[in-house]
Amino acid sequence: MKGFTDDQRERIQEDLLDAGRTLFAQYGLGKTTIADLTGEVGIGTSTFYQFYDSKEALYLAVLDAEGEAIARRLTEEGVTEGDDPETVVREFLRFLFDEIETNPLVRQLIVSDELDRLREYRTPEEREIERAEEVAAIRAFTDPFVEAGAVHGDDPELVARAVGAVPYLTLHEEDIGVDHYPEVRDFVIDTFARGLAVSEE
Repeated sequence: MKGFTDDQRERIQEDLLDAGRTLFAQYGLGKTTIADLTGEVGIGTSTFYQFYDSKEALYLAVLDAEGEAIARRLTEEGVTEGDDPETVVREFLRFLFDEIETNPLVRQLIVSDELDRLREYRTPEEREIERAEEVAAIRAFTDPFVEAGAVHGDDPELVARAVGAVPYLTLHEEDIGVDHYPEVRDFVIDTFARGLAVSEE
């Protein structure tokens, strides 16, 4: 990029990602402007467009980085380690629900209409790749249970997609009732994990 050293480009890139994460989490994609982003970083609009074609492109980059960070935390905390499928699935679901409910960036994405808006900026092929990667991440720890007959269901893909579907309960928090939601969430997690695992009795 003309006018910037490699170090400057790297710094601006990091600053844009940091600013994007902060502003998108606080205001959402719709209410965050490019002027907000450039003002936070201290660059001009023309400089922004040397890095991203649109604020949506930056948002997608922020989400990719956040997804990688969540995956690292999942590994570092050993959430999916263990031999008991009921415990592993329960802890995995609790981890995901906690991310959705406490991570402002993830919550902003899930509870708003921004998922629909962002679909316009991903090709069908890219969206399919994303879904496949999400399922593969779950299959990494559910497949051994399926192969061992430790969970109900002999289709690894179906089992993984079923596990991944449970956190979408968060979309219905208001329908369930804010006061009742935590109890319902915990009941669903426990019941699903217990029901998925094959009883040793």
